[in-house]
Amino acid sequence: MGENIQGVNVDRYMVIPRTLVFLTRGNQVLLQKAAAHKRLWPGRYNGIGGHVERGEDVLNAAKREVVEETGLILDGLQYCGTIFVDRGSSPGVVVFVFRGESLEGEVVDSIEGELQWVNPANLTPLNTVEDLPELLPRVLELERGNVPFSAVYRYDEDDHLMMFFSDQRRS
Repeated sequence: MGENIQGVNVDRYMVIPRTLVFLTRGNQVLLQKAAAHKRLWPGRYNGIGGHVERGEDVLNAAKREVVEETGLILDGLQYCGTIFVDRGSSPGVVVFVFRGESLEGEVVDSIEGELQWVNPANLTPLNTVEDLPELLPRVLELERGNVPFSAVYRYDEDDHLMMFFSDQRRS
């Protein structure tokens, strides 16, 4: 289907697709401390992820980002939810959030940042991205068979993040 059939035009809101993956091993989650040279959140902890490249689907983009940023190869990922980041102008950002389990293998730091296995109960002393303390528990508590979450993030006039999550219901 071409642009006209899809209803694509510059007057509609456009988004940049990204992935975010949280890997677990036992009671720990793998977080990445973004390198000092990074444009987004230098020195702050977050999950693994990045942009979806042209021609990629979000699942394969998430797997690619895990390999590139950790050296780990995973069999599968669980889709947990979608975050629409409303920047107030186009383009916005849409983040597809996944969870996976990594039972073995050594992680390898990349140019993106340093990796660290962390107990989610001990996030407080870490310099995390602002949504991680609320987002991570939702991801880790989502059981297979539950409906993935849907969220909208936006910033208020003082540039404070506001997060709005939908209810999670069993399917």
